[in-house]
Amino acid sequence: MKPKNICLIGLSLFVISYIMFSQGSKLSYFQKPIDFAHWFNLIGAVLLLSFNKVFPKNNLNTFASFITTLGVIAHVGLCTIDFIMWSFGNDENAKMELSKHISNTPSILYPFIIIGPSLLFVGLAAHALNFIKTYPISSLMVIVGAPAVGFSFFILKDGIYMVLSCLLFALGLVLLLHRKEETEKINSIKTSY
Repeated sequence: MKPKNICLIGLSLFVISYIMFSQGSKLSYFQKPIDFAHWFNLIGAVLLLSFNKVFPKNNLNTFASFITTLGVIAHVGLCTIDFIMWSFGNDENAKMELSKHISNTPSILYPFIIIGPSLLFVGLAAHALNFIKTYPISSLMVIVGAPAVGFSFFILKDGIYMVLSCLLFALGLVLLLHRKEETEKINSIKTSY
């Protein structure tokens, strides 16, 4: 399968997971018989690694790929923690104890809860910087959408705004993938003459 198709599948799963997360208390509906929201998030995040292969190779791409990879690793850790939480079912005491333990363990809290998962968004936004001059609107959709997702989740705690931010972010990436294909076709036509 082509890396661009893998990117699109990853973005789709990622956005679907955020739509599920935005449901708040209704999220439990998506957690039976398995935790679909976190599985979609996990698989989507891993597939987003393909963005490291589809964008121009340069120093910015190298940096963005490194940051994106760290973000994916952190998402794997975060989803693992969430799967453990899910496994406790209705045992709120066990969930509270695990949350307390994680909060008191900076080597888990910062890389897998607070900072690490955001690196996926930062890395993909850095990839979008490659196109800021040629495709400013698509690039800005990604660059603005990335922090908006975190802001809406951590500060506003607003599921609707989080989904809209995620959609803006993902649509920008889709447009950049599409625009890249047009540019490659034009360049191949020019070189064939």
